Amino acid sequence: MSLDEGPATVAVLVTQVAGAAPLAALCSIEKIAVDVVPSPVGALAVLRDPAEGAGAAAAVSRRLGGNLVVLLERREERISAVRWTGGVRGEELPAGLVLSDAPAVLEDLLLGGVEVAGVDGVVSSVGMSRWTAMRLLASSARATRR
Repeated sequence: MSLDEGPATVAVLVTQVAGAAPLAALCSIEKIAVDVVPSPVGALAVLRDPAEGAGAAAAVSRRLGGNLVVLLERREERISAVRWTGGVRGEELPAGLVLSDAPAVLEDLLLGGVEVAGVDGVVSSVGMSRWTAMRLLASSARATRR
């Protein structure tokens, strides 16, 4: 069995989106069930179904245009990191290098040291209405232009 076989037990999208709410809104519109955690490097989307990692990374990176999205997945004791841009899977990255400068909350989420519900500022895409999601995205776009 190869290291990439077997189901992912944790999947996290690392983005450059500044806030948790706009990323949760984007995921809600794309019908991706995530809990989004704010971090100093960008919002982190923890997938409720880790098996949907590749599809979620493709959809989010497509919506974010040229902005980089990194999909981190844990399978048993191995963590993998893959770059996604514009909906296209890129090269695999050294997970240790990705995590070396990452905020501690990312490592804690990947390794199970903390439950996503226990992190301050979490915003869920689940149950967010399309209207609320569109309003959050519009508000975020206006704030970015200022």
